[in-house]
Amino acid sequence: MTSSPRLDLEVDETSASFRAGNLELGRYVIVPDSPQLESPKPYLDPLRTRAGHVVTLFRPWDHVWHKGLAWSLPVVGDENFWGGPTYLRGEGYRQLPNNGAQVHRAVSEATVVDGVARFGHTLDWTAQAGARLFTEDRTLTARLLGGDAWALTIEIGMTNDTDAAIALGSPTTRGRENAGYGGLFWRGPRSFTDGVLVTATGEGTGAEFRGRRSEWMGFAGRHDVIDATSLVVMVDGADNPNHPPQWFARSEEFAGLNPAPFFSDELEIPVGGTATFRYAIGIADAGSERAASLADELRAIL
Repeated sequence: MTSSPRLDLEVDETSASFRAGNLELGRYVIVPDSPQLESPKPYLDPLRTRAGHVVTLFRPWDHVWHKGLAWSLPVVGDENFWGGPTYLRGEGYRQLPNNGAQVHRAVSEATVVDGVARFGHTLDWTAQAGARLFTEDRTLTARLLGGDAWALTIEIGMTNDTDAAIALGSPTTRGRENAGYGGLFWRGPRSFTDGVLVTATGEGTGAEFRGRRSEWMGFAGRHDVIDATSLVVMVDGADNPNHPPQWFARSEEFAGLNPAPFFSDELEIPVGGTATFRYAIGIADAGSERAASLADELRAIL
């Protein structure tokens, strides 16, 4: 009988690697080399299933600011921490000198205890002009789930360091219909295009599910070459703002999944105030039929 691999965490100056035996399940890049236009930010890429199949896409040609799985915010007051152009009411998208950066400051935790790897760090949210808007404390955990899946959790606490309230929003809150993206955003492999979105109420497409409220949502997609299917499920923490969230989901143009807390309504963070968010992400060697049970497992660890 083959024993389960041990989960390990390897950390260097630029990244943290979650590993199961010889397989890197996920690499969290904390010091990216992204250009300012792409709003430099930490990101998870690659993310792999237990069988080693990659379920993220980094810097695709259509949206070079998409970085695997990343916490990305397009509307932070008048600043853009998503990357690329900013949507302006009545004008559309314009490239402005407002692409901020999430800058790693220090590691606060790097442990593996009882099969759970934990990595924490602090970040400065710095506008392109140089002002610090937020201090953030972020913690990631990783653990194995049975033989076919593993789970990430991401916990975020953003404290307003300025002398004025800051509103977090989306292109929809600024006037673009049904474009409420922003928050924890996953970009899937190119081969996942036209894959299957799944919620507790059934399966559908991005066009059908975009803007819908749900506690969780999954995406099942197929890989080229290896002829396999993988599943990504994201669960929104019950205490998150605007829970259950509307989702920004795509399947037709590309594979994308995003529980969007500011889809239709902005969240104002007062001076000195802290906004917190918590998510669980499951990655499995499975199809859409596994989504509901995986969501249950993820909910139990949030």
